[in-house]
Amino acid sequence: MQEQVSAQRVHIAFFGRRNVGKSSLINAVTGQKLSVVSEVKGTTTDPVKKAMELLPIGPVVVIDTPGFDDEGPLGELRVEKTKEILRQTDVAVLVVDATAGRTPEEVAFLNALEKKEVPYIQVYNKADLLEDEKKDPSAVYVSAAKGSGIENLKEILGNLAKKKESDKRIVSDLLSKGDVVLLVTPIDESAPKGRLILPQQQTIRDILDAGAMPLVCRDTELKDALGSLGAPPKMVITDSQAFGRVSKIVPESIPLTSFSILFARYKGDLKAQVQGAAMLSKLKEGDRILIAEGCTHHRQCGDIGTVKLPAWIRAFSEADVKMEFMSGGEFPVDLSAYKLVVHCGGCMLNETEMKNRIKAAKEQHVPVVNYGVAIAHIHGILKRSLELFPDVLELL
Repeated sequence: MQEQVSAQRVHIAFFGRRNVGKSSLINAVTGQKLSVVSEVKGTTTDPVKKAMELLPIGPVVVIDTPGFDDEGPLGELRVEKTKEILRQTDVAVLVVDATAGRTPEEVAFLNALEKKEVPYIQVYNKADLLEDEKKDPSAVYVSAAKGSGIENLKEILGNLAKKKESDKRIVSDLLSKGDVVLLVTPIDESAPKGRLILPQQQTIRDILDAGAMPLVCRDTELKDALGSLGAPPKMVITDSQAFGRVSKIVPESIPLTSFSILFARYKGDLKAQVQGAAMLSKLKEGDRILIAEGCTHHRQCGDIGTVKLPAWIRAFSEADVKMEFMSGGEFPVDLSAYKLVVHCGGCMLNETEMKNRIKAAKEQHVPVVNYGVAIAHIHGILKRSLELFPDVLELL
């Protein structure tokens, strides 16, 4: 049985000062030796992630983080890594040493969680060393060493995780049983050998869940595929890099969109990214653009993010704009130097992180657009690619 993709799992992160027992608590909650436990402060030097099934919650990613009171130059770097994890956290667990009580650092961290609207639980560990009359009845008390209170904590985590589960769909909410959907997946030098990329896989599964029928072809066989159908498909979904070619083949009467645009709606903010596309027409000589990808992959000679997209943007803007590239978990806190952020569809990021990246750009008044929306705008087919989404189309 294939595992659920990590990006679709609820991300539960454990935070706290050094030596409060975060790692011990994670091991007790998961029933595994996920994290190294030691009396030495700062044993956890980098975030540790584990995708797993955690009853009664289900598929989750559990994250152990370095102490946010770490010291020295290396300690500061570890604290920054902890802050990065906060961007992708669906449910936060703040672990406090029950014998020491809550410190100003922990109060400040709670304020940050509330500001970012992250659901959280305060857990007082080492409760076996505390007298009962000193316990707050409204708090969660556990002992990782003794195993007490762990099942209660897991039940509370399960309830919070259920609230974070999304009922969003990639495309199945637009389909009826029996609909035929034609998917265009180019196979070129940048395509992974022997498999489809993740957005294509997930879209196919979502179509099947609707009782609809996905038909997959390359762009080179698209014309023949359309001609072989007895009736027009419900819609055509294409890889964004083939938007220009595909739009010339698919009749105007058939709705056309891209995997990337569907993912902008699925786990991002499609309206914000459609509005951000307007900046592509306003770029000037020397403007800086950040091109960000949520994954790290081996880049081929025809890579979409570092080769094709920059070339299209420069040709469309007729300006020598400066491109900067980031991938994986990297994403700047300060975006003020950029005129535009161009982001991938975010298939490898969970919804929380994708939305937080977009939110950060909006708060700093930096337009953000994703690959598919940008490419559709550059090829003059953005309005057509949004016909399936009337509430977004009205923004144009």
